[in-house]
Amino acid sequence: MSDRDSTDAAVADVGRAPVRVRRARPSDAAALVTLAKLVGAEPEGWLVTSGEWRSRRDERRYLRAVHDSPHAAVLVAENGDEIVGRLSIVRDSHPACAHVADVGIMVAHDHRRQGVGKALLRGAEQWARGAGIRKIELHVFPYNDAALGLYESAGYDREGYRRGHFSRAGTVVDAVLMAKHLPR
Repeated sequence: MSDRDSTDAAVADVGRAPVRVRRARPSDAAALVTLAKLVGAEPEGWLVTSGEWRSRRDERRYLRAVHDSPHAAVLVAENGDEIVGRLSIVRDSHPACAHVADVGIMVAHDHRRQGVGKALLRGAEQWARGAGIRKIELHVFPYNDAALGLYESAGYDREGYRRGHFSRAGTVVDAVLMAKHLPR
Protein backbone atom coordinates (compact mmCIF):
# COMPACT_ATOMS: atom_id res chain seq x y z
CA MET A 1 0.00 0.00 0.00
CA SER A 2 1.22 3.44 -0.74
CA ASP A 3 0.13 4.73 2.67
CA ARG A 4 0.81 2.57 5.74
CA ASP A 5 -2.75 2.96 7.01
CA SER A 6 -4.96 3.43 3.97
CA THR A 7 -5.75 1.91 0.62
CA ASP A 8 -7.83 2.91 -2.37
CA ALA A 9 -9.88 -0.30 -2.08
CA ALA A 10 -13.13 1.36 -0.98
CA VAL A 11 -16.54 0.20 -2.17
CA ALA A 12 -20.00 1.71 -1.89
CA ASP A 13 -22.64 -0.52 -0.32
CA VAL A 14 -26.25 -0.13 -1.35
CA GLY A 15 -27.99 1.81 1.41
CA ARG A 16 -24.86 1.98 3.57
CA ALA A 17 -21.84 4.19 4.00
CA PRO A 18 -18.81 3.38 1.83
CA VAL A 19 -16.51 0.70 3.14
CA ARG A 20 -12.93 1.80 3.66
CA VAL A 21 -10.03 -0.66 3.78
CA ARG A 22 -6.99 0.23 5.86
CA ARG A 23 -4.15 -1.36 7.84
CA ALA A 24 -5.27 -2.66 11.22
CA ARG A 25 -4.03 -0.84 14.29
CA PRO A 26 -3.51 -2.22 17.81
CA SER A 27 -6.56 -0.20 18.89
CA ASP A 28 -8.68 -2.44 16.60
CA ALA A 29 -7.95 -5.52 18.73
CA ALA A 30 -11.24 -5.65 20.65
CA ALA A 31 -13.35 -5.28 17.49
CA LEU A 32 -11.30 -7.90 15.65
CA VAL A 33 -11.57 -10.40 18.49
CA THR A 34 -15.34 -9.89 18.54
CA LEU A 35 -15.57 -10.34 14.75
CA ALA A 36 -13.50 -13.53 14.84
CA LYS A 37 -15.55 -15.02 17.66
CA LEU A 38 -18.83 -14.24 15.88
CA VAL A 39 -17.73 -15.60 12.50
CA GLY A 40 -16.00 -18.59 14.10
CA ALA A 41 -19.13 -19.52 16.04
CA GLU A 42 -21.41 -19.57 13.00
CA PRO A 43 -22.85 -23.07 12.51
CA GLU A 44 -21.60 -23.32 8.92
CA GLY A 45 -18.01 -23.43 10.18
CA TRP A 46 -16.45 -20.80 7.93
CA LEU A 47 -13.20 -20.54 9.91
CA VAL A 48 -10.64 -23.12 10.91
CA THR A 49 -11.32 -22.13 14.52
CA SER A 50 -14.70 -22.83 16.04
CA GLY A 51 -15.20 -19.69 18.09
CA GLU A 52 -11.85 -19.68 19.91
CA TRP A 53 -9.59 -16.74 19.20
CA ARG A 54 -6.72 -14.82 20.73
CA SER A 55 -7.41 -12.63 23.74
CA ARG A 56 -7.68 -8.87 23.16
CA ARG A 57 -4.25 -8.46 24.71
CA ASP A 58 -2.69 -11.09 22.45
CA GLU A 59 -4.47 -9.65 19.41
CA ARG A 60 -3.19 -6.16 20.24
CA ARG A 61 0.34 -7.55 20.60
CA TYR A 62 0.00 -9.40 17.28
CA LEU A 63 -1.28 -6.29 15.47
CA ARG A 64 1.56 -4.21 16.89
CA ALA A 65 4.13 -6.71 15.60
CA VAL A 66 2.51 -7.11 12.19
CA HIS A 67 2.01 -3.38 11.62
CA ASP A 68 5.74 -2.80 11.21
CA SER A 69 6.51 -6.05 9.39
CA PRO A 70 7.50 -6.07 5.70
CA HIS A 71 6.36 -9.71 5.58
CA ALA A 72 2.75 -9.45 6.77
CA ALA A 73 -0.24 -7.17 7.03
CA VAL A 74 -3.67 -7.19 8.62
CA LEU A 75 -6.27 -5.13 6.82
CA VAL A 76 -9.69 -4.13 8.10
CA ALA A 77 -12.84 -3.05 6.30
CA GLU A 78 -14.72 -0.27 8.07
CA ASN A 79 -18.33 0.69 7.54
CA GLY A 80 -18.57 3.98 9.38
CA ASP A 81 -17.10 3.30 12.82
CA GLU A 82 -17.68 -0.46 12.64
CA ILE A 83 -15.08 -3.02 11.57
CA VAL A 84 -16.94 -5.42 9.29
CA GLY A 85 -14.09 -7.42 7.77
CA ARG A 86 -10.53 -8.57 8.29
CA LEU A 87 -7.86 -9.90 5.97
CA SER A 88 -4.46 -11.24 7.02
CA ILE A 89 -1.69 -11.70 4.50
CA VAL A 90 1.66 -13.31 5.32
CA ARG A 91 4.68 -13.92 3.12
CA ASP A 92 5.81 -17.56 2.93
CA SER A 93 8.81 -17.97 5.22
CA HIS A 94 10.75 -20.36 2.97
CA PRO A 95 13.37 -18.45 0.91
CA ALA A 96 12.37 -20.26 -2.31
CA CYS A 97 8.78 -19.08 -1.79
CA ALA A 98 9.42 -15.49 -0.67
CA HIS A 99 7.36 -14.31 -3.66
CA VAL A 100 4.26 -16.11 -2.28
CA ALA A 101 1.85 -14.93 0.43
CA ASP A 102 -1.07 -16.64 2.12
CA VAL A 103 -4.37 -14.87 2.82
CA GLY A 104 -7.09 -15.43 5.40
CA ILE A 105 -10.30 -13.41 5.33
CA MET A 106 -13.50 -12.98 7.33
CA VAL A 107 -16.50 -10.70 6.86
CA ALA A 108 -19.32 -10.03 9.33
CA HIS A 109 -22.49 -11.93 8.47
CA ASP A 110 -24.61 -8.84 7.75
CA HIS A 111 -22.00 -7.38 5.42
CA ARG A 112 -21.43 -10.34 3.10
CA ARG A 113 -22.19 -10.18 -0.62
CA GLN A 114 -21.83 -6.39 -0.57
CA GLY A 115 -18.30 -5.96 -1.91
CA VAL A 116 -16.45 -6.05 1.42
CA GLY A 117 -14.52 -9.24 0.61
CA LYS A 118 -13.59 -7.95 -2.83
CA ALA A 119 -12.38 -4.65 -1.36
CA LEU A 120 -10.22 -6.52 1.17
CA LEU A 121 -8.75 -8.67 -1.61
CA ARG A 122 -7.91 -5.55 -3.66
CA GLY A 123 -6.21 -4.08 -0.58
CA ALA A 124 -4.21 -7.29 -0.11
CA GLU A 125 -3.11 -7.25 -3.74
CA GLN A 126 -2.01 -3.63 -3.42
CA TRP A 127 0.02 -4.46 -0.30
CA ALA A 128 1.46 -7.58 -1.97
CA ARG A 129 2.67 -5.70 -5.03
CA GLY A 130 4.44 -3.19 -2.79
CA ALA A 131 6.05 -6.06 -0.86
CA GLY A 132 7.30 -7.84 -3.98
CA ILE A 133 4.75 -10.67 -3.75
CA ARG A 134 3.91 -12.24 -7.10
CA LYS A 135 1.46 -14.94 -5.99
CA ILE A 136 -1.30 -14.93 -3.38
CA GLU A 137 -2.66 -18.23 -2.10
CA LEU A 138 -5.61 -19.08 0.10
CA HIS A 139 -7.51 -22.09 1.34
CA VAL A 140 -11.29 -22.33 1.37
CA PHE A 141 -13.61 -25.07 2.55
CA PRO A 142 -15.13 -26.89 -0.45
CA TYR A 143 -18.66 -26.32 0.87
CA ASN A 144 -18.25 -22.52 1.02
CA ASP A 145 -19.78 -21.77 -2.38
CA ALA A 146 -20.07 -18.02 -1.73
CA ALA A 147 -16.34 -17.71 -0.95
CA LEU A 148 -15.39 -19.88 -3.93
CA GLY A 149 -17.45 -17.57 -6.14
CA LEU A 150 -15.90 -14.46 -4.62
CA TYR A 151 -12.35 -15.68 -5.15
CA GLU A 152 -13.03 -16.85 -8.71
CA SER A 153 -14.65 -13.49 -9.56
CA ALA A 154 -11.52 -11.77 -8.21
CA GLY A 155 -9.26 -13.81 -10.53
CA TYR A 156 -8.21 -16.65 -8.22
CA ASP A 157 -7.84 -20.11 -9.76
CA ARG A 158 -8.31 -23.47 -8.10
CA GLU A 159 -4.87 -25.02 -7.89
CA GLY A 160 -5.59 -28.09 -5.83
CA TYR A 161 -7.72 -30.02 -3.40
CA ARG A 162 -6.17 -30.82 -0.03
CA ARG A 163 -7.79 -33.78 1.69
CA GLY A 164 -7.74 -33.69 5.47
CA HIS A 165 -5.78 -30.43 5.43
CA PHE A 166 -7.25 -28.79 8.53
CA SER A 167 -8.26 -30.11 11.92
CA ARG A 168 -11.33 -28.20 13.12
CA ALA A 169 -12.92 -29.00 16.47
CA GLY A 170 -11.44 -32.51 16.38
CA THR A 171 -12.62 -33.23 12.83
CA VAL A 172 -10.33 -33.34 9.81
CA VAL A 173 -11.66 -31.24 6.93
CA ASP A 174 -10.68 -30.73 3.30
CA ALA A 175 -9.67 -27.46 1.66
CA VAL A 176 -9.54 -26.08 -1.86
CA LEU A 177 -6.23 -24.35 -2.63
CA MET A 178 -6.72 -21.21 -4.73
CA ALA A 179 -4.19 -18.70 -6.00
CA LYS A 180 -3.79 -15.57 -8.05
CA HIS A 181 -0.64 -14.58 -9.88
CA LEU A 182 -0.04 -10.85 -9.74
CA PRO A 183 1.37 -9.06 -12.78
CA ARG A 184 4.70 -7.37 -12.23
